[in-house]
Amino acid sequence: MTSARGGTARADHRILVVDFGAQYAQLIARRVREADVYSEIVPHDLDAADFAAREPSGIVFSGGPASVHVEGAPRVDPGVYELGVPILGICYGAQLIALQRGGGVGPNERGEYGRTELRVTEPGLLLADAGIGDQQVWMSHFDAITEPPTGAIVTASSPDAPVAAFEAPDRGLYGVQFHPEVHHTPCGQALISRFVHEVCACPGDWTMASVVESSVNAIRDRVGSDRAICGLSGGVDSAVAAALVHRAIGPQLTCVFVDTGLMRAGEADQVVEAFQRSQGIELIHVRAAERFLGLLAGLTDPEEKRKAIGEAFIRIFEETAGGITDARFLVQGTLYPDVIESGTRDAARIKSHHNVGGLPEDMDFDLVEPLRNLFKDEVRAVGLELGLPAEIVWRQPFPGPGLAVRIVGEVTAEAVATVRAADLIVRQEVERADLGREVWQAFAVLADIRSVGVMGDERTYARPVIVRAVTSEDAMTADWARLPHDLLEAISGRIIGEVPGVNRVVYDVTSKPPGTIEWE
Repeated sequence: MTSARGGTARADHRILVVDFGAQYAQLIARRVREADVYSEIVPHDLDAADFAAREPSGIVFSGGPASVHVEGAPRVDPGVYELGVPILGICYGAQLIALQRGGGVGPNERGEYGRTELRVTEPGLLLADAGIGDQQVWMSHFDAITEPPTGAIVTASSPDAPVAAFEAPDRGLYGVQFHPEVHHTPCGQALISRFVHEVCACPGDWTMASVVESSVNAIRDRVGSDRAICGLSGGVDSAVAAALVHRAIGPQLTCVFVDTGLMRAGEADQVVEAFQRSQGIELIHVRAAERFLGLLAGLTDPEEKRKAIGEAFIRIFEETAGGITDARFLVQGTLYPDVIESGTRDAARIKSHHNVGGLPEDMDFDLVEPLRNLFKDEVRAVGLELGLPAEIVWRQPFPGPGLAVRIVGEVTAEAVATVRAADLIVRQEVERADLGREVWQAFAVLADIRSVGVMGDERTYARPVIVRAVTSEDAMTADWARLPHDLLEAISGRIIGEVPGVNRVVYDVTSKPPGTIEWE
């Protein structure tokens, strides 16, 4: 498999986020981007020359799961500190700065986890907006900094972190034991903004308009005069990727919409309307429901389902490309949360995504993934910038494998019809309650169990439907949505009354983590 990932071109000013194995390293990068500054994630084992070659305006060390004292704990090349580039350490990153630059780190009698009161004693630059006094922050650590780096002043402490924040402006070193990237730290975004704007002198000119412009240029450079095909799934990600690549190379792009038979109610027709008729993009509509159901027959393991679907997509694209002259590139709407959940060098695999971990090794395409480094909210903003219709841009996220991963157990035509009908009711009722924009995703899952019920004075033994609704900003974390009880009652009543083979409805009250948004 060859990869040619055309995407966002590098900005004039950039912040490097060093990944020490934290699942939320990308969340730090997202907060930097919210300050209108471009950010990139890099592995911790780059040498100083590699860092310098990327010409960063600033560097952020992420948190991480290890103790700085354990054997094999991740480090950075000490030469990074000599580059003259400001460095902000967060949690593990702050401890590493202290350990490597003359301070001290030791174990505490107890750790600090969750909401914690921070006592700001000397605001310095980063906490200037917070002022002297107590602030609520989010902690997650056991070790603590006992001595700040040489030449640094302590600006804040907490009950179990004597050095909860430090600054050494003359040395370009800053550190916080808490997590400013999470919303549970109210002063966090202001702190990150001060670091990138005032310490790193970044102007804040990375906007969605600039993303579109730089991405278009990068795609043109990558694709040249070759042809590309884009696999449309019906979701916002592939739609925006297609529109962005079409902006770059125009008629060199052909979109292939593979109708797997696993989409939500009415979406196949919406895709054809939006792209073939409204956007004027060449579209090939491949009807392959029977093929996908045949490949999924007998499969119950979600990883096997994803890989089967991923390979089938690619094979259909290859077959379709036979009729397209010089189709060298395959465009996909891969986002960063897809990549991080499928596993990177420093983050464990949570689940493979059919367009990441599920791709076959013997592909005949080079990949173009222009959204690979963007979050969902950024993708939507790019879609609006490109002029895509609102019904496409604001469509609820939908997994690439479709309803196959919302059916626990074997995927059959009957199961697909059941979960599709239940899903439509969930979405209709959420929209009717005017909660469509407040809820990140709301959908139905068909469980592979049976329960006894009574319907029409007769015993039933049928499958339950699980209703899942979450709130989120970026899909990296999510909280279960507190839907009104009358809304849940309406959903339950309609599903049981209108969907054959269902006699019970339950509501999922699990957040992410520990769960994922999708069930499989």
